[in-house]
Amino acid sequence: MHFFEIENIAVEIWGYPISYVEFIGTLFGYISVYFAARANILTWPTGIVNVVFLFFLFFQVQLYADMFLQVYFFVVTLYGWYNWDVKSAKIKISETNFKVKTALGGIVLTGTLISGFLFKSIHLYLPAYFKLPAAYPFMDSFVMVSSIVATVLLAKKKIETWYLWIAVDVVCVFLYSKKGIYFLSLEYFIFLGLVFYGLYHWRKKLHHD
Repeated sequence: MHFFEIENIAVEIWGYPISYVEFIGTLFGYISVYFAARANILTWPTGIVNVVFLFFLFFQVQLYADMFLQVYFFVVTLYGWYNWDVKSAKIKISETNFKVKTALGGIVLTGTLISGFLFKSIHLYLPAYFKLPAAYPFMDSFVMVSSIVATVLLAKKKIETWYLWIAVDVVCVFLYSKKGIYFLSLEYFIFLGLVFYGLYHWRKKLHHD
């Protein structure tokens, strides 16, 4: 049995079988978010492990927008790692103005609608690769688009990243629970606590820098 298949079980907790791909992806997700909350550069290399394993997981549970999101995460994680490493002394935590916030909201809404309609029919466009229809395409697309925007803001150390991650995590708790990947759903519930900690920690640094 292939290591990345969800049928390859690592451990069973309270009757719930956790595959290796879900377990490793989830574990490194915790680690990456913790480092992000501390504004620590290790958030990026640990994030790479997270996205590789989640790519295979999401394909197998028909969350295709989330699957493609991991490809983006991989690229932007390399950018964020480079950006923090080379420019870490120059980049300060900052906040965007109202005009930028409004634009970001428009991007998230428009991107969610466009992506949702595309993924809703992806099994018709590319039946050789996607044999089953996408699950919850609009909710999944919201997670994808919001995460893309939030990751760019994280790389630029904009405090708005945490507000977007709060919205993403709330949706993910529900979405992953509906798809039966409960360990990952629990991860995003715990992420909410880490995200609020990250927001608190960054706000303190914002006012002291």
